[in-house]
Amino acid sequence: MSDEHGQTPQWFRDALAVPADTGEVEVDGATIRFRAWGPSRRPGLVLVHGGAAHSRWWDHIGPQLATDRRVVALDLSGHGDSGTREHYTLDRWALEIVEVAAASGIAGAPVVVGHSMGGIVSFVAAHLYGDRLAGVQIIDSPIRQRTPEEEAARRQAAFGPKKVYPTREEALARFRFVPPQETAVPGVREHVAETSLTAVDGGWSWKFDPAVFARSGGDTLAVARPRCPLAYFRAQHGIVPDTLMEQMRERFGPAAVVTEIPDAGHHTMIDQPLALVTGIRTVSAAWEAAR
Repeated sequence: MSDEHGQTPQWFRDALAVPADTGEVEVDGATIRFRAWGPSRRPGLVLVHGGAAHSRWWDHIGPQLATDRRVVALDLSGHGDSGTREHYTLDRWALEIVEVAAASGIAGAPVVVGHSMGGIVSFVAAHLYGDRLAGVQIIDSPIRQRTPEEEAARRQAAFGPKKVYPTREEALARFRFVPPQETAVPGVREHVAETSLTAVDGGWSWKFDPAVFARSGGDTLAVARPRCPLAYFRAQHGIVPDTLMEQMRERFGPAAVVTEIPDAGHHTMIDQPLALVTGIRTVSAAWEAAR
């Protein structure tokens, strides 16, 4: 990670210095890999990335949540270092979440935290596996049939055929957030970009399977209702319009916690990571006290 101007905050450098455990589990024919922080056999959280992202988007978040719990970030199939599938569905990704939680050292029912597409997957998990979860926290996800990343791919605004760049530097120069976002804590954007690349024949490419944007299925999402506690973090400058937010509130139910993170863009862990950590900690502590 480059820091030519010395602007990367100390808390970020400290978080990246915390060693992560790594592991994998087979789920319905695909190898699902994960990273974990904190003591094993403790209550914990599972962090779920967005579309075309990966577990290392959480490298600066996970260690801050892991002081007294097990925190796990997975690569959904078709993303990061996990295996690929012929077909991708929200239901199968939801299964990957609960299987990783069971295999990664978390004691008891986990709290699931999902961003963007990962929040939609987490909402499906709250419906299918609510009895196995302590709660679900969703970050600026529009709960609808198509994820933000799928919408961008269908408009041909991003995620076309997978490209191979001759040099790592050229690939990094092409890195963009989808949906677009310019604001970021110094160092975070660079870390996410650098960990999104993998060496391939002929150069460098991104760590996702373009087929994830042609996923099949969606019947569960259409009828999904949470069967566990739910909290929703809306980004002030995010992508969820007021009309959709009101529809989502009705689906969440009256007991859901819904709040807004000030001055945050859609990729909240990139531009307002400390506020996000505070929100996750606060909601998790309230749920624990209630139990």
